[in-house]
Amino acid sequence: MDLLRSIDRNAERWLLLTFYVMLVITMAIEVLRREVFAFSSIWGEEIVRYSFIYLAWIGAAAAVKERGHIRIDVLMHYLGPRAKALLYIFGDLVMFVVAVIALYWSFEAVHVSAKFGSVTDGLRISKVWFLMAVPIGFSLIILRLVQSFLRDVHALRTGKPVYEGDKLFD
Repeated sequence: MDLLRSIDRNAERWLLLTFYVMLVITMAIEVLRREVFAFSSIWGEEIVRYSFIYLAWIGAAAAVKERGHIRIDVLMHYLGPRAKALLYIFGDLVMFVVAVIALYWSFEAVHVSAKFGSVTDGLRISKVWFLMAVPIGFSLIILRLVQSFLRDVHALRTGKPVYEGDKLFD
C-alpha cells in the first residue's frame, strides 16, 4: 500500500525528472558533437524531441494534480469555501469531458501509425511509442481529474477548505 501511495504522490515528479535529464544530457552531447567534432546525429535530435513531448504531457498531468494549470483565480479570493469547491468541481468536470474526447481522438494517430508500421527517421523505432505520449498524457490527466473531483466533493461535504495546490518541486 505504501508503494502505491508513493507512486501516486511521486510518479509525475520522477517521470518529469527522467525525461528532463534525458533531454538535457542528449542535447548537451549533441551540441558538443556539433561544435567540437562538426558532426551530429539524427537520433539525438529525435530523443530530444520525443523527450520534450513526453515531458509536456506528463507535466500537464502534474499541473492538474497540483492545481498548477493556468486559470484565472481572481474570483477565488472572494468566494467562500462552498462556492470555491463548486467552481473547482465545475472546472474539473469541463476539463474531464475535454480530456475524454481528446483521449478518444488521440488514439487515431496511434492506430494509423500501428496499421502502416511507420518508424522514426533516425532511431528506426515504431512511431507508436512516441505517439502514445498524447493518450498516456490524457489518461494521466483523467486519473488526476477524477482524484481532484473526489477530493473536492469530500471537501464540499465536510465543509473543509478546498485543496488549492502545492508546489511541484521545492
